[in-house]
Amino acid sequence: MVTDRATYAYLCDVYVLEEFRGKGLGVWLMECVMSHPDLQGLRRFTLATRDAHGLYKKFGFAELKKPESLMEIVHHDIYLRLQG
Repeated sequence: MVTDRATYAYLCDVYVLEEFRGKGLGVWLMECVMSHPDLQGLRRFTLATRDAHGLYKKFGFAELKKPESLMEIVHHDIYLRLQG
């Protein structure tokens, strides 16, 4: 989690290896995250996921209500540019 511990938290860089999926690890991890004392009472949690929407919906996450209010910079080739 990236958080200010006051109003906002962003869940990032979480994955379960393919061979361990379907064994409850994602649910267990989210239960630990969502019950952490530093993350109680926050106004907003966000995350990005490619394929685990169902998991996160179980914990109250939903599609953005106002996606037009978010902006981003994406450098798709950043790792290639840094190599050389």
